Amino acid sequence: MSIATEPDAGSTLAVSRAIDALAGRKIAVLTGAGISTDSGIPDYRGKGAPVRTPMTVEQFLSSEAARRRYWVGSHLGWRAFAAAEPNDGHLAAAELERRGVATGVVTQNVDGLHVRAGSRRVVELHGTMRRVFCTHCGQVFDRRDLASRVEADNPWILVPDNVALGPDGDVLPESSDGFVIPECTVCGGVLKPDVVFFGEFIPAEKFREAEQLVHASDALVIAGSSLVVNSGIRLLERARRRRLPVVIINRGVTRADARATVKIDAGTSEVLRVFADTLPSAL
Repeated sequence: MSIATEPDAGSTLAVSRAIDALAGRKIAVLTGAGISTDSGIPDYRGKGAPVRTPMTVEQFLSSEAARRRYWVGSHLGWRAFAAAEPNDGHLAAAELERRGVATGVVTQNVDGLHVRAGSRRVVELHGTMRRVFCTHCGQVFDRRDLASRVEADNPWILVPDNVALGPDGDVLPESSDGFVIPECTVCGGVLKPDVVFFGEFIPAEKFREAEQLVHASDALVIAGSSLVVNSGIRLLERARRRRLPVVIINRGVTRADARATVKIDAGTSEVLRVFADTLPSAL
């Protein structure tokens, strides 16, 4: 299968070099927001991305007004976010795993699209929007159930057909006046999405799981990440210390282009599909 976007000669050559570097190896796949743009979810730093100032965990936990604003925006974006479908990049990653080529996926995304695409071993470094938990008692809630409760408590809320969706499923609300903030039905505590907010650390056990996946692999493919977030750079360095081939697929520059075995400046969906169609099965 050829790359749908008809890459220039340089990108085509880079894809061929990457296939040569990856052939016969077990691959760990690390993905960022760029893999989900073809599903209608924007990224934070790609070309044309709006300037955003995400809420920090300190703001969320310390201010009721901040939580009210967050939950209004999060609910408005949730329906559109949850309706996004896996694209060919997600499906190709799942296919590579099924055929024994990939050991699994480490993702910086919270959209759950790798799971829905059929990937079985998925390390969600930054958590998932599928769950909400109580910061006091630890009770976990399904986000779909919480969305129904939010709408019951706030019947005046209308979810628009088109929203300026953010990478985390959030939108910037015009107003949050009168919004009833959802609380834990067990203890009345503060509810928080099961995601790593800005200002939070990735749980140590979650990063160890990602390290183990990379350690069980013979190569690392990074797809759709500018590698601004340190977790991605740390995993890349784990691979480089073991002298593993590192292939980066991303439109535009990343923090680690000079450290890659091969850098492919092209779309993740098209290139991962080429990998899935070309690399030999390991089963």
